[in-house]
Amino acid sequence: MPRSARILLQGHIYHLTHRCHNGSFFLRFNIARADYRRRLWQSVREFKIQMLNYCITSNHTHLLLIAVRPNRISKMMRHLEGEFASSYNRRKGRSGTFWSERYHSTLIEDGQHLWNCMNYIDLNMVRAGVVGHPKNWHWCGYQEIMGLRQRYSILDLEALALLGGATDQSRFAKWYDAGLADRMKSGSLRREPIWTESMAVGSEGFVSRVAALAKNRKRLEINRWGETCWSVREPVGCHAIRKDS
Repeated sequence: MPRSARILLQGHIYHLTHRCHNGSFFLRFNIARADYRRRLWQSVREFKIQMLNYCITSNHTHLLLIAVRPNRISKMMRHLEGEFASSYNRRKGRSGTFWSERYHSTLIEDGQHLWNCMNYIDLNMVRAGVVGHPKNWHWCGYQEIMGLRQRYSILDLEALALLGGATDQSRFAKWYDAGLADRMKSGSLRREPIWTESMAVGSEGFVSRVAALAKNRKRLEINRWGETCWSVREPVGCHAIRKDS
């Protein structure tokens, strides 16, 4: 990556996922997804977050972003999801919990690990069998990357182009679209829990460094996923599937 890109893109990449309470389909109607996206657009600007991708499904959300300090993420999420939940409950005349506990955060290494995570997010509703291509799901970042949605843009397209080593956004869009098409053609659409259940995903060295900094590092598991991809997580709940299993 060029030096100028590293100066512009200071911080770490995080993939955030959050499910509706008990897996409820609170986001199944367009009015709810539109309200969430509008509030996301406002929050990204208020808390100065570089958003790289997102997907709003019927019962959970994906956010991929860059932040210098993790506390800036927690502040944004507390504001965004608290305000949205209150608005939803008022509109529906309901009370009670909207979100299922706290959102999950996964550190993502840049390079191919980042693009694999990007693909995974954009292909969410294809994997679910709702649409045949991300261009047909109007609630994900693919729309903005390809210029299909330009008003109230949430993504930092300049940051994406720099991360991809592209000279401009149009070149990046063509490169990214080609990579996504190759992934779809290969049939690689299975669910990959490493993106939503791990503490970090990347090279062996990257996840080892993250594990070494964790307070509970003695309890962590480092698993291999593919030839060059590794993940680190706590040994509870669902485990990432090892390549040799």
